[in-house]
Amino acid sequence: MASIEGVLDYVERETALDVIAITDHEDVRGGLEARELAAKRGSRLEIVPGAEVTTRHGHLLALFVERTPPIFRSVEATLADIHDQGGIAIAAHPMSWLTRSLSRRTLDRVVARGEAGVAFDALEANFSPAGRVTAREAAARNASHWHLPVCGGSDGHHLVQVGTGWTEFEGTTAAALRAAIGAGAVREGHSRPPSIREIGIGRAALGLAWGFSATPRKMLQRRTWVSAR
Repeated sequence: MASIEGVLDYVERETALDVIAITDHEDVRGGLEARELAAKRGSRLEIVPGAEVTTRHGHLLALFVERTPPIFRSVEATLADIHDQGGIAIAAHPMSWLTRSLSRRTLDRVVARGEAGVAFDALEANFSPAGRVTAREAAARNASHWHLPVCGGSDGHHLVQVGTGWTEFEGTTAAALRAAIGAGAVREGHSRPPSIREIGIGRAALGLAWGFSATPRKMLQRRTWVSAR
């Protein structure tokens, strides 16, 4: 719900984050543009481009990708696409029933399969309204069955949410983050997320509507791009 410039300004001014991932729904362009703008500014921040991809089984975070994976494919096909790009795949807000999320059954199936290139690299610990309803259940299941590295995420649709969830790792660069996820040497951190009153009731309602309409809007945009070509 903010511009790229607004996000960079806020993170530089209000947080101590070293690396941020921009993961718009079904669209990597925001992350690519943010990375370019940060470089032009000589910002202290490093930007990881990515997207929150809607698979047939739920949302999947794709990090370190340069193009948006196709949507509404199986989670296995999407995982393969992300890894073919050299990216990292993270299960977003796992098992949440408040938004499109990967179910326990889906996570169990993929983890049990254990196929190279068709696997999750990490699990997201997410204490946004969507994530915290199943946060304890997901953590328990991960401890007993999945054994995946856990990254913290803010799922920030509003500026005041950015930085309320984070990933701790050794180093301060995107390359160090990538290496740490691969080595399982990451730890999630979070603070109290802002209340609806702090966000603003009207702004929160608009953000919710914007979020749920993101996938249909991106589908229509893609059809327009294809027609224009």
